[in-house]
Amino acid sequence: MSAVRFGKRSAVVVALLLATTAGCGATVAEEAGGEEKVTLRNCGVDVTYDKTPRRVVTNDTGIAELMFALGLADRMAGYVIADSKDVTDSPWKDDFAKVPKLATKINKEVVQGASADFVFAGWSYGFSESTGFTPDALKDIGVATYQLTEACRNGVGKQRGIMPPLEALYTDLRNLGRLFGVSERAEELIKGYQRQVADAEGLMAGKPRPKVFLYDSGLDQPYTSGRNAAPQDIISKAGGDNVFGDLDDSWTTVGWEAVVSRAPEVILINDYPDGDASTSDQKRAFLESYPPLREVPAVRDKRFFVLPYTALVESPRNAAAIEAFARFLAAGE
Repeated sequence: MSAVRFGKRSAVVVALLLATTAGCGATVAEEAGGEEKVTLRNCGVDVTYDKTPRRVVTNDTGIAELMFALGLADRMAGYVIADSKDVTDSPWKDDFAKVPKLATKINKEVVQGASADFVFAGWSYGFSESTGFTPDALKDIGVATYQLTEACRNGVGKQRGIMPPLEALYTDLRNLGRLFGVSERAEELIKGYQRQVADAEGLMAGKPRPKVFLYDSGLDQPYTSGRNAAPQDIISKAGGDNVFGDLDDSWTTVGWEAVVSRAPEVILINDYPDGDASTSDQKRAFLESYPPLREVPAVRDKRFFVLPYTALVESPRNAAAIEAFARFLAAGE
């Protein structure tokens, strides 16, 4: 199997695929929700909202893109993101340009300064006990919240994930559709993603399923995806098997010994700056130079594929990411 030369070619292919998810942006024909109470099931709890939010603050790129995909840019008071790299290539970059960027780190002061009435975030996607920025803390100051389903805690410590990743995406789209009165738009998006995923699954039908390791970050210990984060479905629906799909968590740290013993045949690299390595090229260079990985099949055969951060967390880019990865696997590069 030949080496992948990821660069301009791969970037263009992925950008074209991701662009198919953009839809109508902020132009949604369906009228936004009224002022009736809406009760939604969020992270296993029924939450009642007394009115439709009008000044929403989101944390993280993928969460903002969920709002944009539903045509709800006009309901946003602003967004918070740590890194603007994915915004530059976002299918919703026009919406990002219209909505204010409030900060690189979210806190109560940022929310209050934006006169927000609603925060859409998640555990490790803004919510954190260590910073005091939690749904309960926001409730105390009169701000409603909605938690990203991919990041819902499952009752075992701080482990996250209560349903398969794509189901989490569809759940959030339907819930937000109800809350904001754009259910028709939500269903259109879901049906489109389901068609795209089904078509992608056909690309590897009948072919051997390679073992895939998602490399997010970390030099001393790798940070990767268990079965409850988006890469699980991105890998499996594309025709591979996540080597850490047995872990009942979303994003988690493992050991290099475990990576070596599971002998991945493909490595999927998360393209975002993490402090240890700022580019996907640097991450690949580390993997290729790290002695314990020398005989790992993916490293030996130079089988690497890169996807942007926002495609690998719950977001409207997930279906296109599945298609892009399926095309790579089917090509056997």
